[in-house]
This record gives sequence, structure tokens and C-alpha cells, in this order.
Amino acid sequence: MPEIIQQLDHLLERGTELIKNSSENELKFKPLPDKWSKKEILGHLIDSGIHNLQRFTEIQFETKPYKIRKYNQNELVNVNHYNEASSEEILSFWLAINERIKKVIELQDEQTLAYQIEIGKAEKSDFKFLIEDYVHHMEHHLHQIAKSHN
Repeated sequence: MPEIIQQLDHLLERGTELIKNSSENELKFKPLPDKWSKKEILGHLIDSGIHNLQRFTEIQFETKPYKIRKYNQNELVNVNHYNEASSEEILSFWLAINERIKKVIELQDEQTLAYQIEIGKAEKSDFKFLIEDYVHHMEHHLHQIAKSHN
């Protein structure tokens, strides 16, 4: 999965650049009360990283197909108060969790990437899809941060 690692590296560099080139006011600005600020989007990516790191490791030893458990995205962003946290703390945590995720991805082989997963009751896929989906999800949210940056 060298190409996915390369893409993840690029996204981490891009995300770092976007956060570091934004003022604190820009990072905290909420376009609407029920919409996330840039800091909250990054916080959501931290929550996503936490949950996916757990998924990526549990799939190694849990019964297959591995059942994907959903998580409460909005509630996690709210209770973590990402908008009040320092930008450096949030950025460092996001980078650190993704460095660990990269290590886990690097350890996979064709056999483990083919491990079956169950997404909801009707949809099945494999571990490779889960990894690729994680990277695409990050890309989507960094695009949101970049779009509001201009």
C-alpha cells in the first residue's frame, strides 16, 4: 500500500499547512451554529483517526467479518470542545494518530488486506476498502478546510 501511504503523507502535509496558515479567528469561525469550524473539522478527523486505528488493529484478531461500529461524530466534537483547544494541541494529536495509522497500514499484506468487514447489515467489503475510505474521508474534510480558507 505504498501509494496510500504516500497519499496520507501528502494529506498530513496539506492539513498542517492549512492549519498553520490560518489565524486563530479563522480556525474558530463557525459559518453557522450547527456547522463545524476548521478546528472542529480537524477535531472530527482526530475522532475518525481514533476509531479507525481501533478498527485497523482489531480487524487483525477479531472474528471475521469484522463488524464496523459507528460512532457519534457530532457528539464527540461537542464534548471534546475542539474549538476551545489550542491549535497546536489539535494539530499535534492529529499528526501523531496518523503516524501510528501509517505504521499499522505498512504492516499489512495481501492476506490481511483481504480480511472481510461488515458495514451495516447489508454491505460487505474488505480491510483494503476500509483503509482507502479512511484516506478519502480525510481528503474530503481537508478540502472543506481549504475551501473555507479562501
